[in-house]
Amino acid sequence: MTPEQIQQLQQMQPAAAAGLGIGILVVYLVVWVFLAFCMAKIGQKMGKPFGTGFVMSLIPIANIIYILQLAGKPIWWFILMLIPLVNIVIMVIVFMAICEKRGKPGWWGVLMLLPIVNFIVLLMLAFGNGQQSLRA
Repeated sequence: MTPEQIQQLQQMQPAAAAGLGIGILVVYLVVWVFLAFCMAKIGQKMGKPFGTGFVMSLIPIANIIYILQLAGKPIWWFILMLIPLVNIVIMVIVFMAICEKRGKPGWWGVLMLLPIVNFIVLLMLAFGNGQQSLRA
């Protein structure tokens, strides 16, 4: 490579990094809004207003409170969500309660620990039928 090409490449690197950063931010925001939409749909199917659920799902701390309300758990469990490792157990318990209230098996709440599978479970809770069971 010639020195001019090397200099031109060095000038392009910050722009490429900025473009990559903006792209990642856009994907993150799209996923965040989609997950908020799914939580609001779950709430709507459980009798909560969609608009309130969507707004609460978009706000970082309010979404945990909204999830606790959907599960019928006390709000003070939010404090348990701040304790490392305990928060994982609490979220499994909370999602097990949400699954059971939606008519799904409770063990689906454990599936929320698995990457990619948790999106599928969330989609099934949001857009699936309510009183469906996997029993034969």
